[in-house]
Amino acid sequence: MYMTQCLQRTLQQNPEHLATIFGDRRQTYRQFGERVARLAGALQNLGMAAGDRVGMLALNCDRYLEYIMGVWWGGGVLNPVNIRWSVPEIVYSLDDCATGFLIVDEHFAAMAEGIRKTARQAPRFIYAGDGEVPPDMLGYEQLLAQATPVEDAGRGGEDLACIMYTGGTTGFPKGVMQSHLNLWSACMPRMVDMPPIRDGRLLHVAPLFHVAGMARALIQFMAGESHVLLSGFDAAEVLRVIERERITETLLVPTMILALLAHPEFDRHDLSSLKRLTYGASPSAGEMVEQVLARLPDLELSHSYGLTEACPVVSSNLPCNHTAQARRSGLSRSVGRGGLGVNVKIVDPQGREVPRGTVGEIIVRGPNIMQGYWNKPEETARALRDGWLYTGDAAYMDEQGYLFIVDRLKDMIVSGGENVYSAEVENVLARHPAVALAAVIGVPHEQWGEAVHAVVVRKPGAQVDAEQLRLYCREFIAGYKCPKSVEFRDELPLSAAGKVLKRELRS
Repeated sequence: MYMTQCLQRTLQQNPEHLATIFGDRRQTYRQFGERVARLAGALQNLGMAAGDRVGMLALNCDRYLEYIMGVWWGGGVLNPVNIRWSVPEIVYSLDDCATGFLIVDEHFAAMAEGIRKTARQAPRFIYAGDGEVPPDMLGYEQLLAQATPVEDAGRGGEDLACIMYTGGTTGFPKGVMQSHLNLWSACMPRMVDMPPIRDGRLLHVAPLFHVAGMARALIQFMAGESHVLLSGFDAAEVLRVIERERITETLLVPTMILALLAHPEFDRHDLSSLKRLTYGASPSAGEMVEQVLARLPDLELSHSYGLTEACPVVSSNLPCNHTAQARRSGLSRSVGRGGLGVNVKIVDPQGREVPRGTVGEIIVRGPNIMQGYWNKPEETARALRDGWLYTGDAAYMDEQGYLFIVDRLKDMIVSGGENVYSAEVENVLARHPAVALAAVIGVPHEQWGEAVHAVVVRKPGAQVDAEQLRLYCREFIAGYKCPKSVEFRDELPLSAAGKVLKRELRS
């Protein structure tokens, strides 16, 4: 159970298979493996020892995949850096876990000066962009050219593989410690539930620094199949690449999917190669599912729920639960059932399991659960209790074990003594034909303590006002759950993972 074993396997069994496509660059697994072994050797030559941290601050590219495998091949630990962070946030994460090396591309090279000046101990910078190497950095390609390939260090099991910092949406970032066993155990259940597509080509659009993007890349490595990478999301480019490269599968968040569906060129492209689409980051995507399957009726849709601390998958709602019958029954609104090896319970504030259908907190136990938060024993103790991870997510479980997310516990609104789960209100708003996106938060209210406030993005050209939305909501949910106020915006603040930043909405 060491993550480079999958690369070893493909190098032995299918070395000429296409590994990566990024723009005009294409390489086989033989070529990819050579570069990975050289990167490992180069880092060791620079002083990387077993367990040392190596960061990368870059957009998606083929070199990002080389970084993931190359650091592990050399015995190091990944620290993928959030590309949306400011210099102080980046410096915090580098200092917190003593990251000694930072690989940057041309998009973030200008941040190096600020990092160097403010870090307690500045990392050694390696430039992995396509332009000229800055004078105060080492060149990635030059290092690889000069290095001698080394043997795989073979670190695995409980050895630390990655420190992945939470995005800061719920407070100051925490370094989630993920072992090789954690990552391997998170990937295997998904491969059992959804066997890899033979000769599949996965399009990477979700950022690789995020746990969802990286985990999906690892599954593709375990399958020995091909990676196609885009540096970021652009609807027109995604449509072109799906057609040109005959993409079979991708992972997107609902905001991306809606942008694709709304693009004027959507129907002009041959998307017949696309067999499977996984979506996540939103439990209120019912209307989006209907739109996707109306346009691409043969597409396999699956929805995953997880969190960084679970590396990341807790449960998956499989394609069989996105059929017309399952959508009518409401099963498609579930986030599925716990995966192989993952134990899931719904508990009350005292940690006691609640009856089926009762809302409580999701707790999870299994070999995929993190080792803890880097250098934060008190926060680790709060999150990990008696072997269970307390997720902070509110949900109920039906009689068949399907999970239905209702909210983050911290996002629950208490209005007039009644609990209002924002996701329930968002689900209703998302079904209105004029609504593209909606987020619901609680705002202070003198009489009720908190009032339900909706922030809505209309679909292009659509018209709807606050009163119409309130009346629409009353058809489906109790009056106290309906928005007392509605605010219209052109867009919502989103994290790199596509999640709405409710903290920003509240402020």
